Amino acid sequence: MDPVTIGMMVFAALFALLVLTVPIGFSMGLCGLVGMAMIIGWGPALSLFGTTVYENTVTYDLSIVPLFVLMGSVASRCGLSRELYGAFNAWFGAFRGGLALATVGACGAFAAICGSSVATAATMSQVALPEMQRYKYADSLATGSIAAGGIIGILIPPSVVLVLYGVLTETSIGDLFIAGFLPGILTIVGFMLVISVVTYIWPETGAAGEKTSLQEKLVALARTWAIVALFAIVIGGIYFGLFTPTEAAGIGAVGAFAISAMRGRLTVSNAREALMETVQTTAMIFTILIGAITLNNFMVFSGIAAALSGFVSGLDMPPMAVMAVILLIYLVMGCFLDALAMILLTVPIFFPIVTSLGFDPVWFGIIVVMVVELGLITPPIGMNVFVIKGMAPGVKLSAIYRGVIPFVIAQLILIIAVFLIPDIALYLPETARAFR
Repeated sequence: MDPVTIGMMVFAALFALLVLTVPIGFSMGLCGLVGMAMIIGWGPALSLFGTTVYENTVTYDLSIVPLFVLMGSVASRCGLSRELYGAFNAWFGAFRGGLALATVGACGAFAAICGSSVATAATMSQVALPEMQRYKYADSLATGSIAAGGIIGILIPPSVVLVLYGVLTETSIGDLFIAGFLPGILTIVGFMLVISVVTYIWPETGAAGEKTSLQEKLVALARTWAIVALFAIVIGGIYFGLFTPTEAAGIGAVGAFAISAMRGRLTVSNAREALMETVQTTAMIFTILIGAITLNNFMVFSGIAAALSGFVSGLDMPPMAVMAVILLIYLVMGCFLDALAMILLTVPIFFPIVTSLGFDPVWFGIIVVMVVELGLITPPIGMNVFVIKGMAPGVKLSAIYRGVIPFVIAQLILIIAVFLIPDIALYLPETARAFR
């Protein structure tokens, strides 16, 4: 049978498995393995699969993943999320829509020690949603601001998705972390502007909260010293070349444990829960990674990868137009695939095309992450939306999607800005190189 025909059959089977809600890592791995066996036989296919599993799980750079996941798990259990929300609420709560503003700000700050959008959304919903419901916020604004704020988790460093992108493309993970900082800050500012506009047009959606004195503001801000110190040590050390990203991940994990112990939160139960969550999350990530690489191996052998690469690179269009087509593909895929799976599945195909067109790999990594972020809040998948729905079962799913629409528009505007002005992502990495 023709390899391309086999490829079409395999992708039809993959789609069927996803519709049947088979976990995406297992779906990709199974389809890739069966497809390889149909082309080169079961013996060589199983041998290649074993090599793939081994070589892609003993990579030194991937040790960053469990360490940063552990840092976020420990930090979320020592009360940092509540203190962050309290600080932003003290400064922004008295404004119209202030609790939603505080939510977005706290999501961005918590993302600096978490690295996961879903975990950020789940954690902040426990803290922020009851407060916004107490002040009679519209369901759409309350849930939409948490779901949208959560997507910042995979852009602001440390980011698990950026780590995997760096490993796949052999791009400096340190440069990727630093490059994500400014776009992440602009995302927070953009989302805050969205909330201000929405509450200005529809004041009833978000009432102003209680006013606080300057002293109360400063006290609330001072309580966040731990997260500021942890972020400064981890990212500052990478920026100034004091240690590698892997060393930074280890320091961050130890720092999270130290802060938790200082606050009396390092109980046996909390430590066990954090370690178990780290194991489960890391296993999930590595399962998707192995599945995606297995499927990519099949795409190479079947010739689909080369055909798709040749089609995109052969388009009679300027490089920026080709990039626009690639990003449009990502936007469409984001409606159906998980962000992590999308990165692992498509980057090996598109990265050679992008670099051959002369684009910076760091810039491409940042803008792709920004695009796949949208998949976390757009139908029909919208992982963050379903997380919030689980935390607020009384809120209609349609209300949550209605609430995220303004944030989707803001994110699209920011993506266009970074697309047209690459220095938004590249300025900080370029300055950081002066210290190395």
